[in-house]
Amino acid sequence: MTTNILIVGVGGQGVILASELLSEAATQAGYDVKKSEVHGMSQRGGVVSSHIRFGEKVYSPLIPNGSANVVLAFEAAEGLRWCGQVSANGMLAMNTQQIVPPIAFTKEFSYPEDPVGDARKHVKRVVPVDALALANEAGNPKLVNTVLLGAISGELPISDDIWESVIRKRVPKGTEEANLSAFNKGKNAAK
Repeated sequence: MTTNILIVGVGGQGVILASELLSEAATQAGYDVKKSEVHGMSQRGGVVSSHIRFGEKVYSPLIPNGSANVVLAFEAAEGLRWCGQVSANGMLAMNTQQIVPPIAFTKEFSYPEDPVGDARKHVKRVVPVDALALANEAGNPKLVNTVLLGAISGELPISDDIWESVIRKRVPKGTEEANLSAFNKGKNAAK
């Protein structure tokens, strides 16, 4: 069986690092891993997405429509926008943080009033996580990505030992303990 994870967010939130950590953890767990990223406007606050697929043998990095086991949304409206990609038995893990794009201040677009509530109308299993608050508790708002990886870790066939090893190896030097704390906070919040 192939596990399909779609990570979505806004440029600068750490989507790419999270996809690298997840891909390496799955590789260390013995799976064949394929990854694809879209980050064209990421430096300007645009949408960033990453498809990660792993299993015994994976031939394509792209997740077929509506078959993501997990959609991990780093921003609330992005979770709502991508909720149609969650499989029937899948999970949408949503950061409750709202990053309102500048276009929402015009009359052309409005930011959803309740993205988590709206997502629940379309997905059976929505797990909201206040990742920014948990990252701040762990000592740095930039740890949102590690908090969110912790939040989905219980859904994945990857041991805690592997996660710890990958985090220690791949995060910026000097931030290992804070990242591990953030990961554990996310894991506990999703329970």
